[in-house]
Amino acid sequence: MTRPLLSSRADAARAWLSSSGGSLFVGFFLVAISLWGLLTLGGEMLEGETLAIDRRVLLALRSPGDLNDPIGPRGLEEAMRDITGLGGATLVTLVVSGTVIALWRATRRYEAAVVAIVVIGAQLSANLLKTTYDRPRPDLVPHHMAVYSESFPSGHSSVAACAYLILAVVLARGLHARRDRAALYILALVLIFCIGLSRIYLGVHWPSDVLAGWTLGAGWAVLGGLTLSFTPAQTRSVRNK
Repeated sequence: MTRPLLSSRADAARAWLSSSGGSLFVGFFLVAISLWGLLTLGGEMLEGETLAIDRRVLLALRSPGDLNDPIGPRGLEEAMRDITGLGGATLVTLVVSGTVIALWRATRRYEAAVVAIVVIGAQLSANLLKTTYDRPRPDLVPHHMAVYSESFPSGHSSVAACAYLILAVVLARGLHARRDRAALYILALVLIFCIGLSRIYLGVHWPSDVLAGWTLGAGWAVLGGLTLSFTPAQTRSVRNK
């Protein structure tokens, strides 16, 4: 008797999560968690609570006795520079602009607008938080790339998390197999993780900067995905008359 009861409750829970009310609740819960995590991390950073782990991780990525030498072969350092470029303003702008134009030309204009708004929102909010927290870049190890702005949160991590997650959401809407959608999201998450790791490896961000960037970008992406999930099917592709 217990198993059928548990099964029916699980089915009811899945049905509720698939409903508009359940999706709305989960979406706003995730956005709230992102905002809470970002503010909590910012407060811990200002109080110096993150400094010990930040220093430990940065030093773990440098050769013992030579802080100018990141661990691993020279090719790994070059690869990290290539990876960090995937979260840079130039490439992300090109990818997002191309996607928005393609969606617009395909008369999927609501999706195009949502993608553009959340990515721009992630960039602007990251810049605002950088100015607000005004955290200096790491001075523990030499930088292996030029930097021009404050450290917290990582702009590369924020924008990459938002851009690649919302693009995964848009692409996943055209896939029917759950396995294909899962593979797409995993690919986006691996890319986002590698971009964040590259910023730490190159010495231009503290680990807490990257974590805050991921949190901020993911929050914007969830908000965009939530908005798209409530788009009526007939407005996803408005055909010209």
